[in-house]
Amino acid sequence: MLIVGACDDAVIGMNRKAAQRLRAAWRIEIVDGATHLFEEPGALDRVASLAGDWFHHHFATNPSHRDAAP
Repeated sequence: MLIVGACDDAVIGMNRKAAQRLRAAWRIEIVDGATHLFEEPGALDRVASLAGDWFHHHFATNPSHRDAAP
């Protein structure tokens, strides 16, 4: 997943070009009202939420196994 600010047109274009070269599944998330460094109020929180959701979806273990006794 590539995350980019909506106010950063140059980086959006670069991310689209980079994504086309990836050999795995990909998606681009655009954070509304954000610039390159996500310094706007709430922007970095949105980035963290998107990234956390992505990692959870792709790397989380099965919750039923996590609580099982050894």
